[in-house]
Amino acid sequence: MTETTRGIVVRSQSGFFTLDTGQGEVIARLRGRLKQGRKTGDLIAVGDWVQVSFAEDGTAMIEEIEERTSKMHRLAPTPRGEYEQIIIANLDQSVLVFACTDPEPRLRMLDRFLIINEEQDVPPLIVANKVDLVGWWRARKIFGHYAKLGYQVIYTSVKWRLGIRKLRKRLEGKISVFAGPSGVGKSSLLNAVQPELGLQVRAVSEATGKGRHTTVVREMFPLDGGGYVADTPGLKALALWDIEPEELDGYFPEIAARVADCQFSSCTHTDEPGCAVVAAVEKGKIHPERYESYLRIRFEDEW
Repeated sequence: MTETTRGIVVRSQSGFFTLDTGQGEVIARLRGRLKQGRKTGDLIAVGDWVQVSFAEDGTAMIEEIEERTSKMHRLAPTPRGEYEQIIIANLDQSVLVFACTDPEPRLRMLDRFLIINEEQDVPPLIVANKVDLVGWWRARKIFGHYAKLGYQVIYTSVKWRLGIRKLRKRLEGKISVFAGPSGVGKSSLLNAVQPELGLQVRAVSEATGKGRHTTVVREMFPLDGGGYVADTPGLKALALWDIEPEELDGYFPEIAARVADCQFSSCTHTDEPGCAVVAAVEKGKIHPERYESYLRIRFEDEW
């Protein structure tokens, strides 16, 4: 039996995987037998725990990919059909960074991220950045209803040094992914949390974005306080993977809590009589923006 060492994938590029084994970094390739069969999604991703073997010449081969406990993923349509793209595996939390303005907050995308977190049972941390551009009242007006739903929200401003210490504390000892649209200030926040960390992330992001045929690089970076942080490119779209329209209400906590009270078990929460969800919206117990997100994702997305 081949002797192996356990490691975590911290970088992926062009079929080469950098592993942290706890005794230094190793660059390995995937054993051919693991690539066999039709691929419907990423075989291996940053954050995966693997077993690696070493040849006499020092060459390292990944022999086994351990089962994932969680993942941030999305639907990536390809010419050959639908494909599951794994953004990061085995994360402890996702840090969803959205600006209060510049750019305007894309709450529909935030709701999509929250659906993925609900589906994967991964705790989300919402970071409302650039508070200095709008002030406290406006920032809470935009993001406050998420806190009322039980989601953790941290308000941050690099200029004011607001929320930086709290964010740093929440990252310590955990595998986290920073996700959100372009231009929301992720790199600046990471620099504030740990000097030059954002610069490292930006360098990888810029290298990935150059040229139409540039190989995508995915990487997560060690934190001084323990743990890792991974960044995602600024996403323009986030199509949901493996979630059926009729189960979507289960991933909105405020809607899920009222489904049992609807008159019909097949209620779509639109115009059916006796719908407890519509009644809650009319009474102001469900935020209209969240209800609008539910409707748009359920009925306008490409399922």
